[in-house]
Amino acid sequence: MDHQTFTWGRSGNRSRKTERWVEGLWIVGLLLAALLLFGINLGSPPLLDWGEGSVALAAREITKAPVEIWQWFHPKMGSKPFLEEPPLLYWLIAGAYKVGGFNAWTTRLPGAILSALSVPLLYGIGREIFPSRQSAIFSSLIYLTFLPVVSWGRLANIDGAALCFVMVAMWCMLRSRRDFRWSLGIGLGLGLIGLSKGITLPFLLLGITLVFLGWDTPRLLTSFYWWIGLLLGSTPGLAWCALWLLSHPQTSISIGLFNPSLGRLGAPNTATRPVFWYYLIQILKFSVPWLLFCPYGLRLAWENRIWGWAKLLIVWSGAYTLAILVLVNQLSVNQLPLYILPLYPALALAGGAYLAEVWHGPSRKSYPRTWSIGLMVMALGAIAASIVFAILPGSDRSLSVIFACVALTMVVAIVLVARRDLQFILILFWGVYISLLLFMTSPYWIWELKAPYPVQEIASFLRHATPKEQTIYASFPSKSPSLNFYSDRQVVPASDLELKQHWKQEKPPYLLLDTQTNKRLNLESAIRVGKTEDSGWVLITKKSNGTGKASAS
Repeated sequence: MDHQTFTWGRSGNRSRKTERWVEGLWIVGLLLAALLLFGINLGSPPLLDWGEGSVALAAREITKAPVEIWQWFHPKMGSKPFLEEPPLLYWLIAGAYKVGGFNAWTTRLPGAILSALSVPLLYGIGREIFPSRQSAIFSSLIYLTFLPVVSWGRLANIDGAALCFVMVAMWCMLRSRRDFRWSLGIGLGLGLIGLSKGITLPFLLLGITLVFLGWDTPRLLTSFYWWIGLLLGSTPGLAWCALWLLSHPQTSISIGLFNPSLGRLGAPNTATRPVFWYYLIQILKFSVPWLLFCPYGLRLAWENRIWGWAKLLIVWSGAYTLAILVLVNQLSVNQLPLYILPLYPALALAGGAYLAEVWHGPSRKSYPRTWSIGLMVMALGAIAASIVFAILPGSDRSLSVIFACVALTMVVAIVLVARRDLQFILILFWGVYISLLLFMTSPYWIWELKAPYPVQEIASFLRHATPKEQTIYASFPSKSPSLNFYSDRQVVPASDLELKQHWKQEKPPYLLLDTQTNKRLNLESAIRVGKTEDSGWVLITKKSNGTGKASAS
């Protein structure tokens, strides 16, 4: 009686177990690939003044301050409140400091880990909306090899890490179509975005969610349980917003709760070109080679707009693009490439859907001519750059190797496209990933934001040549939070007149001067106590007796 005549049940269980193993392997593989790409060479170059230095200083003060004084809730930089953005990133970095000490690697680590987690989360989104695993895999690999996602995700700013919370909210929204309990995750994701970016992005994402569900699954919007789950999940974020409003009623409206972009409403617009063209150029510059396929994916979504995956791509890409154009153009908000980061997951899903369509399509179907032309242009550009960096005197040869890797990838892809060989897709994924990996091992992965002076070198002699907690006055045009972080000193920018005043009043004075300012001021009784290797910057102070003649400085 125990003999089983039919094995359908056993076969089905074995098949489901194999499916779970395959699913788990893909998730783990994508996560490991992302952790390697986002984590390699994370401590170099030094922290940037543009955002990173200020965040590091605020997080360090949270780490040093006793818990009972609530500085973790009221971040400070020096003795002044630092209310540029909500404090979630400061908390995460402060926790990393507790474990690994104060350095650039631990400063960037929390954001890099969260950015890496967004890759398997995008795979989960793909598995929810696409009928085949191939589409989800291709989408995740495109997203993983988008240069803006990788470069900004490695920095100590919340914009890259917020993509992880965006993915959490979108993934839970898709799963809530089958189980109302997942609406808790939507609220939690929106709350985490609010704790990191302010309330602008959560409201925008909630609007995208409601528009999509109203089009795809309108019954959810009339479900009492779905809304209760959403509100319960949002409770931590809403509670923090309420406490923040009570504690900082003035600054909350301008910068505390809102995205810093809206905190600058009414400020002079630094735009140099129309908003649409600015962001189009940003996408064109940094989305290669996947920009060749993403427009075809968006067209495929429009042609199949009766399906859920197509509706999500249309709403996500269309609504977010429209919102950014309105916010930046109409509200005089400064143009920054960070604003379009949440658009890249939608582009990746569109590109992945189209590449999967090509993968499963007829083998004899010819490919669009724009693919060959685009790949050829990229190959020629990479070859030219590789040659220039190879022969240019004083250039770093590692850049020549990186561009040579890009050129080889594009050339092989061109040949395979001409042969109508589907392996060109795999070659592109592998070649672009290896090229990015090489690029991240170089000191040029944040090429646009390089400091105009050697931060770590200056910080080193400031630590050794000045007393602890000493204030140093520098001939900088603006503050340098990263230098303050590395030197553990307060470096204050000052004009020529202010430098002369401090030289007379401070006992002893410490001035950090560039070569031209040092010669122009020609301060009496000055002795040099530190300098950079190229002598571009010097640290001077007075002789102890204050009566000697000026020394060569």
